[in-house]
This record gives sequence, C-alpha cells and structure tokens, in this order.
Amino acid sequence: MVKILMVCLGNICRSPLAEGVMRKKLAENNIQGLVDSCGFEAFHVGDAPDPRAIKVARENGLDISNLKARLFEKQDFDAFDHIFVMDSGNYRDVYRAARNQTDMEKVDYLMNLVYPGKNIPIPDPYMGDMEDFRETLHMSMQAADAMIMKIKKQEKI
Repeated sequence: MVKILMVCLGNICRSPLAEGVMRKKLAENNIQGLVDSCGFEAFHVGDAPDPRAIKVARENGLDISNLKARLFEKQDFDAFDHIFVMDSGNYRDVYRAARNQTDMEKVDYLMNLVYPGKNIPIPDPYMGDMEDFRETLHMSMQAADAMIMKIKKQEKI
C-alpha cells in the first residue's frame, strides 16, 4: 500500500485538490493507498476546502467537501511514504520539521513526478479566480497520472 501526504500552506486549496485527485486515480487503477493532506498555517484548521476548490473538484467528478484542514505534524514522517509539497515555501517548512535525513528522503515537489528534478511549483490559487483553481487541478492530475505510471512500472518514486 502506498501512503501519500500532500502539503500546502493552509490546506484548503492545493493540497485537498491534490488529495482528491490522487485518491480517485488510485481507486480507478485498483491500487491500495492512503492519501491525506495538510498545511503549515493554522488559519483554516478544521475548515472544509475553499468553496472554489470544492466546485472545481465537483466539475471533475471529485468530492472533497468532507475534507478538513489540519496542520503538518512530525508524526506524518512516520505515517507516510511520500510527502509531496506544492512550492518552495512548503519544502522549506517540511525541511525545518524533519528530524533527520530519512524524513527528508520522503519529501519532493509534487510536480517532480511529471518533471523530475525541476522543482516546478503549483501556484497557490487562493487569491486568484476559478481558472487558477482549474490549473491547480490540472497540474495535480498530471502528477497523479505520473504517480500511477510509476507504481505500475514499479519505478522508484
């Protein structure tokens, strides 16, 4: 079973969309997995995803409305095999929380699944419009598709 954690700033836009997409792709491909998401800022702890994220998800057959924002915890390093961040700020935050090199070996930019080593960020759509949320979803779909291919080919992730 693959265990994946998606990390962004507030856990109401990018990471819940990425979580929803990854869950759907794993299920569609009959791959057992645990997928969760979290953030580093406490602005929205306990809140549902941004209404725009929920709407964009629904447009694509995903229901993320039941997700609740939570904070990243050091125990997440133990609970997950892969920790994917959305941008350099998220990477820095996870790096600071890491207890050792083993923790950091689990961390990568989500878009590195598509463009290895490029560290391409998924821009935060929070201050944007619906098209920005659609782009976030599209990028998350690209990454999830790449993850599924790697799992099927039994490649190192």
